[in-house]
Amino acid sequence: MPLAKTVTPVVPNSCVAEKTLTDQVLELWRRVLVRRAPHVACELETIPARPLPAGDDSIAYLQALNMRSQLLRIVDEIETMRLRRTIETDSGRASLAQSFAQLALSNDNREMFTELAASTVVSPTLTAHPTETKRVTVLEIHRRIYRGIVALETDRWTPRERDNLVDSIECEIDLLWSTGELRIDRPTPDDEIAWGLHFFSDILFDVVPGVFDSLDSAIGSEKFVYSECVPKLCFHSWIGGDRDGNPNVTTAVTRRALACGHQKVSARYSRMLSEAASRLSISNRITPLSAEQNQALKNIVSDTSALSRNANELFRQALSAVRVRVESDSYLHVSDLISDIEHIENALHSLEAGNLAKRYIRPIRWFAHVFGFRTVTLDIRQNSTVTNSVLKEIWQNVEGDQPYDYGSEGWSARLRQELAAEKLAFLDRQSLSEQSRDLLDLFSLMRTVISGADPQAVGPFILSMTQSADDLAAVLLLARYAGFDREVPELAVVPLFETIGDLRAAPDIMLRFLQIPSARRCLTRQGRAIEIMLGYSDSNKDGGYFCSNWEVHCAQSKLVSALAGVGLDVTFFHGRGGSVSRGGAPAHRAIAAQPPGTIGKRIRITEQGEVLSTHYANRGTAAAHLELLLSSAIEHRMKKPVRHLDPEHEDALSALAGLSQIAYSELINAEGFLDYFQQASPVEELASLKIGSRPARRFGANSLDDLRAIPWVFAWTQNRHLLTGWYGFGSAINSYLSIRSDQRLSLLHHMFGSSEFFRLIVDETEKTLYQTNLEIASQYATLVECTETRLRILAMVQKEYELSVAMVKLIAGTDSLADRFPDFRTHISRYARDLDRVHLLQIDLLRDARKTNRQAGISMPLLQSMNCISSALGWTG
Repeated sequence: MPLAKTVTPVVPNSCVAEKTLTDQVLELWRRVLVRRAPHVACELETIPARPLPAGDDSIAYLQALNMRSQLLRIVDEIETMRLRRTIETDSGRASLAQSFAQLALSNDNREMFTELAASTVVSPTLTAHPTETKRVTVLEIHRRIYRGIVALETDRWTPRERDNLVDSIECEIDLLWSTGELRIDRPTPDDEIAWGLHFFSDILFDVVPGVFDSLDSAIGSEKFVYSECVPKLCFHSWIGGDRDGNPNVTTAVTRRALACGHQKVSARYSRMLSEAASRLSISNRITPLSAEQNQALKNIVSDTSALSRNANELFRQALSAVRVRVESDSYLHVSDLISDIEHIENALHSLEAGNLAKRYIRPIRWFAHVFGFRTVTLDIRQNSTVTNSVLKEIWQNVEGDQPYDYGSEGWSARLRQELAAEKLAFLDRQSLSEQSRDLLDLFSLMRTVISGADPQAVGPFILSMTQSADDLAAVLLLARYAGFDREVPELAVVPLFETIGDLRAAPDIMLRFLQIPSARRCLTRQGRAIEIMLGYSDSNKDGGYFCSNWEVHCAQSKLVSALAGVGLDVTFFHGRGGSVSRGGAPAHRAIAAQPPGTIGKRIRITEQGEVLSTHYANRGTAAAHLELLLSSAIEHRMKKPVRHLDPEHEDALSALAGLSQIAYSELINAEGFLDYFQQASPVEELASLKIGSRPARRFGANSLDDLRAIPWVFAWTQNRHLLTGWYGFGSAINSYLSIRSDQRLSLLHHMFGSSEFFRLIVDETEKTLYQTNLEIASQYATLVECTETRLRILAMVQKEYELSVAMVKLIAGTDSLADRFPDFRTHISRYARDLDRVHLLQIDLLRDARKTNRQAGISMPLLQSMNCISSALGWTG
């Protein structure tokens, strides 16, 4: 019997149906609370709000508030999709078609448009960054609630059917209450692999062919020079391949990740091909093929037993043959599968059965182009500290004496000498440390996969903390020690520039690297485009929000210019997170704000942690997000090329970024700042929140340099300082206006209206300031043991906050924060009352935990409070 039937509803379903969607869902939430925890339901409705009870008694309250946040986000998602459908109904166009129509009006050369549309590739990259606190089980319940609410939107139901739907949604909310959301055990890399792949098997496998169909229809509907679009999505993943600071990710884990991806996609091919075969019951006798097409299909069938079944139904035989080959891994290369699918598709067109081809075969072809035999391209990432350490150990093993120190001229000379050598000295892998053996085994695995049936199953080797050309050269040499060929190294090495200093040095590093012959040869796999990853998170921790974004912006323009000088294009890989502090921003605006000419044929962006759940938890949302990414990338490429920013704008932005970095550096370098950070936030307790397989620090050192960017942002979010998204802005603007104030203010107003980059900075800063709560922040500050440190650091934060608020209002011309974003204000206000209570409880829990040094009995409420705050604000780190 359904859970929802065990107790008479508080409010009849007919009354629920008369309310707004938000009210309907919250009414069902209250029903569950009244049944499961009546004291919680009563307490949460009290006005004015009272403090939440402490200790274990708080768990039920926190769980209820967390559920409320989750349900409201589901409602928001549905209402956003409803708005999209309304727009499409009223205008007759979906988002892609509408975007293309606007571009057509502003561009006379439609051939250029279709060429750009057909050549643009967007590569979302899934990462296992520990910012998603929800288990797969919880995400599945969310999806069922989403589907149930969507089903309620139609008018076709009878009252009885509608009551059943409402009851089913209530059952799922009841189940959500009874399901433990927090992980008892820290997830393993294998758990994370399964978590990432479920987005494909449950959502993206179904969505992607439809996205291409929308793109194809949009181009045709706008009467562009028609050319069927080629697939423009290429999914990557770091889950199972990212070992930067995570010793749990080994070569064995990477091998399992590759195998799991292959198994997922093979199972989906089997289903799609079986369904197509069951539908295409075309008889050769009734609808004969030409001799050429007939032979093409027989060639597909010839090596299998499919000819013995479905006599005179060659399409069924061919599709069955393809399925058998996929299931038995008989294809030598993914291109052979695509070729067979194309033969079947062409044969249908020859019979004037194009609609059948479009419905049953073309989705399989598009699917094969995107997912191959892999599901997702698995990137490999490691830190330069590790790769250099392994190389040093190898040289010690080969030579038997102490090699040159890293960074010395001798180190550089030996690197280049060995890369140029015909043969390398014999290396006994078994005499190496476990870390070194595993890294060489990883390169060997990559080499095997690259030479296999789907070379795209493994992606590039991404080198985090790239600080010199020698760092990149070391990766190439390690690959040679693992068996990669000297002349045509098929390994793509991608530098990741993360700190402010490394971003500034990036052009010089790349030019020095490309002077090495082996580096040039390794571009054979990448074509004439070299991929470069830019880090938003560590650069933010290094220089603050404004400075970080400006340095990433500048690095792109300078890299494009420098590499164009040696005949190369650049593909940028943007390492954005979910929060503003880690590069998060509305996708279309973030793409539009990139420097002109920096988005070539391909753009890559990370989809990290909770962002995956936001973008890909449901099919409608996933389709809309992918369409937006594609249309935004194409639109950016259609912009008229501009070599440089307006010099006056560039000078102003450079000055502002520098001034903001000075203010930010004064804070993080202030005496006692590290103590304030660690004591006025739950950063140390984060390790107990089991949301990822990797440690919070790369190498275990108790320093800001070693701390990962995610816990850095997490801590400032939990204590509502949020200074990673605004600190330094006010001082920068104020200092800039201290000279020739009227003239410079006029310039800033002009930039606010004309510069997409500056406008995005101001807008996102304003939103973050609106979410900051200094009353709550000052309560967290009471946890700092040293009174002098507490008062001094908090005073710096308060002064900069007030100055930043004043400067935002001055530039935007508003009287109050976020006046320009009414929906955003409404969204935040829905959680304000509950959040304040959770923050105050968390402060008490932190104080008690530190005072008694006891984890038992209070750890679960404390972890639940972290989860609750993250859920309400929409991100963890």
